[in-house]
Amino acid sequence: MPTQLLPLTKALRADIIRMIAAAGSGHPGGSLSVIDILTVLYDKHLRHDPQRPDRPQRDRLILSKGHACPALYAVMAQRGFFPKEELMTLRKLGSRLQGHPERHRLPGIEAATGSLGQGLSIGLGMALAARLDQTGQRVYVVAGDGEMQEGQVWEALMAAAKFKLDNLTVIVDHNNGQIDGHVDEVMPIDPLAEKLKSFGWETRTIDGHDLDAIDAALSAAKAVKDKPQAIVAKTVKGKGVSFMEDNVAWHGKAPNREETEKALKEILNG
Repeated sequence: MPTQLLPLTKALRADIIRMIAAAGSGHPGGSLSVIDILTVLYDKHLRHDPQRPDRPQRDRLILSKGHACPALYAVMAQRGFFPKEELMTLRKLGSRLQGHPERHRLPGIEAATGSLGQGLSIGLGMALAARLDQTGQRVYVVAGDGEMQEGQVWEALMAAAKFKLDNLTVIVDHNNGQIDGHVDEVMPIDPLAEKLKSFGWETRTIDGHDLDAIDAALSAAKAVKDKPQAIVAKTVKGKGVSFMEDNVAWHGKAPNREETEKALKEILNG
């Protein structure tokens, strides 16, 4: 059961804090909010092979909110895409683990992301290609709620419904935080689930930190026919670290030594 992944998610949260602290820069808030989603995806649903990361039959995962790549790197290292020790090279000159994921630098990355709002359009193209190839690949796009303010996202939402892309699932990490403040203050997007439904998407709203709920929603998405699927995952920015939770100041700031020690203690003993 996914609840058995709880110790792993704690370990991955600790990895996120350690690598961002070592780098002296990065985005802890959104990385900590999305890690549960990525953990369940890679452990239970995403068809992938770390030894053959470019295997044509693999499913595709696009982290549209590319600044949260510390979470993706932590999961990929745990799955065996590269040695865990390499996590400490985050954002270093010459490292494969840059501040936003790069497709041609690190095997297992499907798209260079970070220009927010583009991931769903990329996933749309991949889903259309997979249907033409008739190989059964699924495409998962993990988006931030702040980037749902981008117009390009809504163009892709319309197109996916028109083409009935039932092999495309978007998971929105709805932590209500972006670099400029809370999403509902900067540019409100709610009622997000209702909007997605009105655009023709099969939509579910879940607790994005409930591992069983994440697993159930992803399983249900696979059973949907003739419609793309959206999962609105309600999360907490900075989840697991008290002084980072729901604090947009930690959107893109590295902890100092004292803050790192406190964060690790809370994560590992919580």
